[in-house]
Amino acid sequence: MPSYNSLYHRHKICGTILKDKILLEGPKRRVKVKVKVLFIRDRQKWNSFVIRVDRDLKIKDLLLDDLNFSVRSISKMKRDKNIYKNGQVAKPTSMAKTGDIIEIEIKEEKAGFVGQDLGVAIVYEDQDLIVADKPPFMVVHPTKSHFEGTLANAISYHIDSTGEDCRIRFVNRLDMNTSGLVVIAKNSYAHHRLSLDMGQDRVHKEYLAIVEGIVEKDSGTLDFPIYREAEDSISRIVDPRGQRSITHFRVLQRLDGASLVSLRLETGRTHQIRVHLSHIGHPIIGDDLYGRPDTSLIDRQALHAYKLIFDQPRLGDKIDLRAGLPLDMLALLEKIGGVTDDYK
Repeated sequence: MPSYNSLYHRHKICGTILKDKILLEGPKRRVKVKVKVLFIRDRQKWNSFVIRVDRDLKIKDLLLDDLNFSVRSISKMKRDKNIYKNGQVAKPTSMAKTGDIIEIEIKEEKAGFVGQDLGVAIVYEDQDLIVADKPPFMVVHPTKSHFEGTLANAISYHIDSTGEDCRIRFVNRLDMNTSGLVVIAKNSYAHHRLSLDMGQDRVHKEYLAIVEGIVEKDSGTLDFPIYREAEDSISRIVDPRGQRSITHFRVLQRLDGASLVSLRLETGRTHQIRVHLSHIGHPIIGDDLYGRPDTSLIDRQALHAYKLIFDQPRLGDKIDLRAGLPLDMLALLEKIGGVTDDYK
């Protein structure tokens, strides 16, 4: 896969993001049009947005409607004088004309996580994103019981080593005992755009799981509502009172009393894959909450966030990432007679 920097040189000047914008014409008419946001590629940084304006408009409208900055953050930009038009400080209420260059600088306090070198692999990075391959048995975000040794600590260490002073924003999260790809946004714009894309099923999220029993159907869709019975309960159940939850599955290998299954999430409920697989009688091997733990096979649920495909939030490039199975899942696959070469 080409690096972000190599992508700079394969395109001309601008990255273009097309967005739907609602314009009001009269008291009752709503007209949807496509709006272009033209980012000048070689001038983008994690804390700096440089845009060539493609139409006459107020800078405030560009910030609110096209870039999704909040009113509060725009007020801070105004106070700190972090908005520039053609190299000169500008107010949000200033008009910009077609061809003007608008630059926005972001200044925010860094979250106070202690950086720790935990050996976490960085799969991808650009000015907006870091994608890490989280190992099993690692909490994503610090808690009272896990203040250190978390993915946030590892990412803080990595960011410190690059000299960037950005705040960590997790776009997706994984259970402590689930391994695989986690996306971290370096700024509020990237976090907002990717969160929207995930909520609207525009991000391809694929997991690999080794489950109990032989799954008979080659592929299918699990469409069962997931419900939390009690506020203090960790577990979830399939129940009509719950939220609609959709998981698409495909059998990759049928093995000795087990199956290797690929799963794509259409919705993203807590424990969704684990609940759905348990509900159809094929709990994930090693799942101590929805199945039967068996430490002779594996010390955790055999679930791995394997693949992510999404659009780069600022420039629109297609990003296609994979993280091979961790050693414990490869070992399990070998124990039950599976083929491992395709998933390393």
